Amino acid sequence: MLSRIKFIFYTDLLLLWRRSQEWLYPIAFFLIIISLFPLAFTPDPQFLQKYIPGCIWIAALLASLLSIENVFLTDMEDGHLEQLLLSELPLSLIVFIKLSAQWIVTELPLILLTPLLGLVFHLSPYTILSLFLSLLVGTPILTLIGSLCVAFTLGLRQHGVLLGLLIFPLITPVLIFGVNIVQQTQAGLSITGPLAFLSGLCMLAITVLPGTIAATMRVGMDD
Repeated sequence: MLSRIKFIFYTDLLLLWRRSQEWLYPIAFFLIIISLFPLAFTPDPQFLQKYIPGCIWIAALLASLLSIENVFLTDMEDGHLEQLLLSELPLSLIVFIKLSAQWIVTELPLILLTPLLGLVFHLSPYTILSLFLSLLVGTPILTLIGSLCVAFTLGLRQHGVLLGLLIFPLITPVLIFGVNIVQQTQAGLSITGPLAFLSGLCMLAITVLPGTIAATMRVGMDD
């Protein structure tokens, strides 16, 4: 069983790495949004230090949506999704493995860029750390919720608009708590409460959503 898990994980990582648009487009989109923010508002350092963390969170959220839109589409088009349904491994475990590879390739580079962006915009070390931690805990939730909505719309034509309508109400609390963690740091307050709550949401999503996504995919394929 462990060898099968390693094989699926390694294969997905390799396929995502070879499909460079899967991870290059979100990174480019992420950097473009952040670079346009000072041009759209003001290059004033104090203004940027206050509001750039929220901009980074919004950019990460939109980049996550860009990367997750076609997460199961390739598997469905080449018939691999039917093979996954017949696998001896639980489908929920396979979904978790695939989404873990997806998060590592598409989301982790954005998180690793955060300290560099913080230095560029002269953020304090504590603000950079809190922003890094909030993204590290929050982006898995974005990936899982986005994948659930993709599973709901799998097989529909032109599902992009419907996907956005499904995802945005669900991910708004994650955005609010992620930005609130950084604001608490900038105000000199403890971030233990918001960070613990966001961590709890992350653990809940990791526990519940892979099984929900698997069940949704089974229903969709049966139809």
